[in-house]
Amino acid sequence: MALPPLTEALQPLLESLDESLHQRDRERQAGPAGRRPVQVLYGGAQLFKPGAVARLGTLARAALDTYAPDGPTFAHALGLSLTPTQATDLRKRVIAKLEREPVEDLRIDFEDGYGVRPDEEEDGHAQAAGVVLEQGRRDGTLPPFIGVRLKPFVGRIARRALRTLELLGGQLGEPIPGFAITAPKVVLPIQVELLRRSAEALEHRLGWAAGSIALELMVETPSALVSLDGRLGILALVEAAGGRCRSVHVGPYDLTSALGISAAHQWLGHPSVELVRRLLQLALTGTGVTVVDGPTRLLPVGPHREPRSDAERAANREAVFRAWARTADDVRRAYRDGIVQGWDLHPAQLPARYGALFATLREEIPPAAARLRQFLDQAAQATRLGAEFDDAATARGLLNGLRRAVECGAATTAEIEAVLGHTLAHAGERLGG
Repeated sequence: MALPPLTEALQPLLESLDESLHQRDRERQAGPAGRRPVQVLYGGAQLFKPGAVARLGTLARAALDTYAPDGPTFAHALGLSLTPTQATDLRKRVIAKLEREPVEDLRIDFEDGYGVRPDEEEDGHAQAAGVVLEQGRRDGTLPPFIGVRLKPFVGRIARRALRTLELLGGQLGEPIPGFAITAPKVVLPIQVELLRRSAEALEHRLGWAAGSIALELMVETPSALVSLDGRLGILALVEAAGGRCRSVHVGPYDLTSALGISAAHQWLGHPSVELVRRLLQLALTGTGVTVVDGPTRLLPVGPHREPRSDAERAANREAVFRAWARTADDVRRAYRDGIVQGWDLHPAQLPARYGALFATLREEIPPAAARLRQFLDQAAQATRLGAEFDDAATARGLLNGLRRAVECGAATTAEIEAVLGHTLAHAGERLGG
């Protein structure tokens, strides 16, 4: 007796496989595509005034000029081993970044950076922030990404958060590119659903296209990562965003406090924080949602506000260098682990972030471009250069890294294409993205 073909015998299981794969694709709804920022700076809503971004750039440049007036000093402060020529070039690129685009992502904060204030005061600040946002959109002075962090959706505070969003949104006109709402301390999908519906309602009132407002979720408690039944709860939170979730931010200090870790041992390199980042990356791979690192808590601020002696100036320089070195270490470690974006809390942190990231990206350009060029020249066949083997997936990763270097200002398009031997547009077409 002839046996049926395997495809016929296993047809029910094949159908179940197709349905399972489709279900997985539905669950992993990708967030907004396109450029992603390499940093986000938080500032209290009461401080958000016209020209805020330019003012932050001016403060960052002043710190750079005061404490690292030349390239070698700058490289030394960041713990980088560069030649004098490389160090001078790096500093020039950071200066160009601070002049052109000092902040890639700015978050108008109504939470920790703002505090608890009378309703009338927060009402006024919400409306004022909306006015400044609209003015900045018209003037073209907003950063590529911007948004607002509301208070947590908990009890009566949730009503306060919604009122703030409504008052701020009421001042807006045309859509603001890169606009996002950040939700702190999320633990339940219903909190994210409330945030999503708020974004939908605001878009409807303003006449913005659906999806114009992205959502960001902050993981600041263990229960946001691991639910009570032992599962990775972050997936349910992202799913509740309905495809709007752009990024998930790690709140390292709230997390470590919840775990009973004393303040003296709370930092971005703590094993518990690294574990959270790894779990988030594993859970969110394939969703289009990026993981964002927390801030370096050590700020580049000297102990003497107005130093009057060489000793006081030296003390300030030592404090700033120590903070810059910590920021640079945190940036490099996160990048090595696949996390590009992180928080900044003070404009003087920007030189260290950009300096460390630019140096790291520029180190990767020659070998990455050589590998990608070899792949493209071999008619997009899997290829090997030295000990490295590349296929289409790794080639796309190489291309994304080169694009990132251009987007953030670490290199120019012309520099990349000169080494690559192809235009970035041509490489994208060949690789289908």
